Amino acid sequence: MKFSKALKLNHIFRRLYATSGHANSCLVLYARKNGSQANRVGITVSKKLGRAVVRNRIRRRLREVYRLNESRFAPGWDIVVVARSRCLTVSFEKLTQSYLALAEKAGILQ
Repeated sequence: MKFSKALKLNHIFRRLYATSGHANSCLVLYARKNGSQANRVGITVSKKLGRAVVRNRIRRRLREVYRLNESRFAPGWDIVVVARSRCLTVSFEKLTQSYLALAEKAGILQ
């Protein structure tokens, strides 16, 4: 990833959950300016969605959606994506459309 890092700190996740998020049937996206030139991206998948293999597959797909479209995102944002149960059955193209639609709604696309 060119200008992005992984978001791993719990207090930053909690700070983002306190903001208003944008949601559709597959995902919920929270975004907030971070004051740097790098994006920090975090992915949350609940244990309710399945066992570790299933959750890791969803995480890999969401990371790949971001990686392929990274140049479209404006730098300087903290982004948290929360997977919903519909995420398990949708195609990669539909997942990409959902992710980008939420990013557009949040105003983090260039």
